[in-house]
Parts: sequence; structure tokens; C-alpha cells
Amino acid sequence: FVGNLPDRHISFLTGASLIIASMIGTGVFTSLGFQLLDIKSIFSLLMLWVVGGLIALAGALTYAELGTTFPRSGGEYHLLSRLMHPSIGFAARIVSSTVGFTAPAVLAAMALGSYLSLVFTTLNPNSVACIVIILTHLLHMSSVKWGTIFQDSSTLIKVGLIIVFIIFGISFSEPQALSIMPVKTDFDIMMSSSFAVSLVWVSYAYTGWNSTIYVCGELMNPKINISKVMIYSTAFVMVLYVLLNFTFLFSTPIESMVGQIDIGYLAGVQIFGKLGGKIMGLGISVLLLSTVSSYIYIGPRIMQTMGEDHWFLKKLKYKNSNDIPINAFFVQLILSILFIATSSFEQVLMYAGVTLIITTTLTVISLFLSRYNEPDIERPYKVIFYPFVPILYLITNIWILYFSFKESTMESMVGSSIIIISMISFWILNRKGNLA
Repeated sequence: FVGNLPDRHISFLTGASLIIASMIGTGVFTSLGFQLLDIKSIFSLLMLWVVGGLIALAGALTYAELGTTFPRSGGEYHLLSRLMHPSIGFAARIVSSTVGFTAPAVLAAMALGSYLSLVFTTLNPNSVACIVIILTHLLHMSSVKWGTIFQDSSTLIKVGLIIVFIIFGISFSEPQALSIMPVKTDFDIMMSSSFAVSLVWVSYAYTGWNSTIYVCGELMNPKINISKVMIYSTAFVMVLYVLLNFTFLFSTPIESMVGQIDIGYLAGVQIFGKLGGKIMGLGISVLLLSTVSSYIYIGPRIMQTMGEDHWFLKKLKYKNSNDIPINAFFVQLILSILFIATSSFEQVLMYAGVTLIITTTLTVISLFLSRYNEPDIERPYKVIFYPFVPILYLITNIWILYFSFKESTMESMVGSSIIIISMISFWILNRKGNLA
């Protein structure tokens, strides 16, 4: 392929903003309260975000090789279909279009509605979520140019707000008495089931480190930019996450955050006062808008790729005169509204976390298959320290999944059932000759 074809319109900046925007959203502003239910050690809580970041970075390094070797939009669907089996790719597509992108967009919109309702108490959070979802879809359905401009600018605002929040939080004149130094019990905590299950929440907060892989067919200079975008963006977000969670713990009493969702608002009230907290709530709402936008932008591209491969979904591959997969956008919009009408926040987040870990784990395994089956294929980028980096990713994710099934059996079973049912559906349809 040629690096700068006319349809390659996503620059390095836009690619990075898609990753940063999709990563920094619901998870980091909601998960600390649930982690505090079982973990009280400051060192262990911060290590959750360090470990989660290292896992995401190992995944990004591995995906960078896969993405530059097979640079077609579609993400895990394209890679697993090619390197493992079409049924596994089909399952990954179902995961991506439901819990992978639609659900996170909805969760971010619901969190946005929750934060905004704290500022304007007459607003209904779900109604706000619906309006945000509809308007963002309309924006990205109408123009690639204005959609990317909005994505870039809203992400810059998001990062700026977080940096300002961290600076003021660390400078807080009445900090909490805490120590980040490890103690003897911290190692036991880090090997416990509570730590592993909390990593599901953290992994969800890091979801999006692989976003570029879904639109690499539209990325300028993919041989260079796929690896750069994923690795640099993931490392940047990891630093922000550790600093942000330290700021929460440094500024806000732990007992006030235990079991709470609106951690950013609580910390904002503590740092800036009640009025400042409301301003912070508005700021976080803007921040979450960027997250909603990134997921809505990427999701239909996966549906479009599947429409190109399966005749019974061929309507999804249709693009309008602006090169936008318009039918796929309509399908995602309908799914989003259904999620808002039927889903609760915490359980959907757990479903999404477990399911996405399974999908990315299978994709990392596919790298080993690719290296074995196609040793001579051109690989513009090769993962450093192979095979240790992908093995590290696999071991940590299998460990997380083991404790997730042990401690949150029902949610984990629902998440894995989505994959199994999707694969069975593929085989049934394939036997009937309904799949291309």
C-alpha cells in the first residue's frame, strides 16, 4: 500500500487524539470508588494503575506489529479472521460493535449525564446521555473534516483540564495524611483476588489503547504511525492516570469516595469548594464528550469492514459521498439508544471489561501464529523483546480473568457468553450458506 492515499485522512495527531480520548473517560473518573471497597493501601491503589498501564503498553507494542503488518481497518475482527479463524473474527466483531465501542460510548454518555446533573439538578442523566449520543452521531455522520476537528480540539481541552486539575490538586493546602511507600502487606494485596478484579476496572479505563488498529486503513503513513500513535499515546495516558489517582487520594478523604461513582466531582468540591466543584463537573462533562466522540467515530468503521466481507451485511459497507459509512452509523445509534434504555452502569462496565480482555488476549496469541505460519512476510515494525512482551501480556490477562471468573462469576459468564454465542452463530449461518 502507499502511505498517503487520498482516503487516508487521519493524521498522527488525530490518531493520537482518538486513543487518548477513548482511554481517558469513564473508567478513571469512576473506578477508584469501587477499588476502595476492597483495597485501602495507597501504594497498592497506585500500583493498580502502573500495572494496568504496563499491560496496556505490552498490548500496544504487540498490536503495533500486527497493525503495520496487516494495515486494514477492522481491528481484532480483521486480524483474528485472517490469523485464527473467521468464526473468532466474527465473534470479535460482535464484541466490538456492542461492548467494545457502543457500550463504552454509552457509559461515557451516562457518566456525562450524571456529572452534568450534579451541576444542573433538574436534568435527567439518561435524557442527557441520549441527546449527547444523537448529536455526536449526527456530527460524525455529516462530515469527516468537522468530526476530526472536533475530536482533536476536544481531546486537547480534555488533556488541558486534567493537567490543571492535577496541578491544583497536588498544590492543595489541606492534603490527606497518606504514604505512598510500600509496606509488607502490599505484596500480598497485589497478589490477591481483589487486586486482580480491580484490574478489570483499570483495564477498562485503559480500553482504547488499540483504537488506531480499527482505523489503520484511513491512517496516513501507517507503516510509521500505527506503532508511534499506540505506544506514545499509551505511555502518556499511563502517566496521567497515576498522577490523577494520586491527586484524588491526596486531596479527598478516602471514606467519602468508597463506593462512589462521581470521584472527579467529589475531588473537585474538596479542592475548589462547592462552586469550584460544579465548575469541575462541567469540565469533566466536556472531557467525557471527547470520549463519546472517539468511540462513535471508530465503531462504524468496524461494521463497514464486516459488511465488505459478508454479503448478508453488505448494506453496512455503503459509504455516502463524504466517504462516511452512513448505514453503520445508524445501526450504532440504534444500539446506543437501546443500551441507555436497558443497561445499568456497573454491570455493563464489568461485562465490557472481561469481554475485551478475552478478545485482546486472543489477538495477542494470533501474533505467535503469524510469526510461525508466515515467517517471511514483511513486518515494518517488530515488537521489542519478543516473545517476552506478548507473553507478559498473556500471563497477566489470564491471571486477571481467572480471578474475575472466581469473584464475579455471573458478569464474567455473560461477557464470555457473548463470544461463544457469536462463534456458534457463525457456524450455524455458515452451514446454511448465509456467510460469504
